[in-house]
Amino acid sequence: MARKQQQTESGAPELQERVVTIKRVAKTVKGGRRMQLTALVVVGDGQGNVGVGLGKSKEVPTAISKGVEDAKKNMFKVPITEEGTVPHEVLGEFGAGRVLIKPAIRGTGVKAGGPVRAVMELAGITDVITKSLGTNNAMNIVKATVEGLKSMQSPQQVAERRGVSVDYLWGRKENKAAQVDVTEVVVEEAE
Repeated sequence: MARKQQQTESGAPELQERVVTIKRVAKTVKGGRRMQLTALVVVGDGQGNVGVGLGKSKEVPTAISKGVEDAKKNMFKVPITEEGTVPHEVLGEFGAGRVLIKPAIRGTGVKAGGPVRAVMELAGITDVITKSLGTNNAMNIVKATVEGLKSMQSPQQVAERRGVSVDYLWGRKENKAAQVDVTEVVVEEAE
């Protein structure tokens, strides 16, 4: 159940939403059980922004709209490479759910199960391999996927943290800044 929306007047893409699961839940009270529905919803723009939300109501449309609003509040940025995949392998964990996320070469597609596929496609990842480990609970699997994606770092972030260039990380160029630092240290020790 996916709704795709048009672009806004400013040219920015609108958010797409996808319902992952709808479950019936019950609260036991003095007079018996009160039934409600919960909707697990994923929202994304296909360009690296994605969010997950949960909505509860006595009616399905209301639960979905509440889930969409919750997902919009919980959006985060996912680092995606130029090839349309994730930058590195990661294991996301939440509760008993574990999801292994691995980069894939161009043309592989999204190799993922239902709940994970929704998150990956709405984030804009086109080539990825995933494996769900542990539980089959859709909520835990989606949250484990989110935790894994949040823990990812782009090559630019890693290069900045290490104080080197991105080309040096990929082995394309020598790092002149690092070489200068080494020679200065050797000269200082000699004196």
